[in-house]
Amino acid sequence: MSEAFTVLRGGDLNLLIVADHASAHVPADINLGVDRTLLTDHVAIDIGVADVAALLVEQMGCSAILGGVSRLVIDLNREEDAPGLLPVMSDGHAIPGNRSADLAQRMIRFHHPYHHQLGRMLAAMPSPFILSLHSFTPMLASDPDQQRPWDIGILYNRDDRAARIAIPMLEQAGLIVGDQLPYSGQLLNATMNRHAEGNGIPYLGVEMQQDRLADAAGQRRYADILGPVVLDCMARLA
Repeated sequence: MSEAFTVLRGGDLNLLIVADHASAHVPADINLGVDRTLLTDHVAIDIGVADVAALLVEQMGCSAILGGVSRLVIDLNREEDAPGLLPVMSDGHAIPGNRSADLAQRMIRFHHPYHHQLGRMLAAMPSPFILSLHSFTPMLASDPDQQRPWDIGILYNRDDRAARIAIPMLEQAGLIVGDQLPYSGQLLNATMNRHAEGNGIPYLGVEMQQDRLADAAGQRRYADILGPVVLDCMARLA
């Protein structure tokens, strides 16, 4: 057991589901200086992702690693020298407790163990494929005029092999798909850059619209759609 991550194991399929922002947990000894209600907001957690990951683990017989703390404690999907690794502002919300926080301590406590475990899990697979799961808010509080109409976004940096397979399949399933939307994986892809692109491991980076994951039916719908898409990507990129 680790406070930095949770591992789910459902079988031996060479698929690792990665969910950097699956948790809103803030350890009792860390004071972010924010109202507790903010921990239910997208700035603290990728809403619905942990549930979809658990469904896919059971459905596909694979494994998953879920980040164990809120992205407000430390952002696991950031390079070790990146701005926003220890956020002091997020979508217009101040995080005053982070202004005097010890970044090195949080890295040692959360960031390093998470990424080391992720690497170990991949190393144990003979031919791994990664499904990276995130969710996004349909409206940013800091930019309410920005339209985000997509049901799902597919993100990548240089390796778009799985993206090119998945996008038409997701469109055929009836989803409005954003290619490098609501933002580009060329700008924000740290975990996949490190573990997938950096090691030649094929992956599919997914951003699900959080309002579509508000209940069990929505979570099941996305899991049922993503499962066959991922299996097709794996088969064609093996």
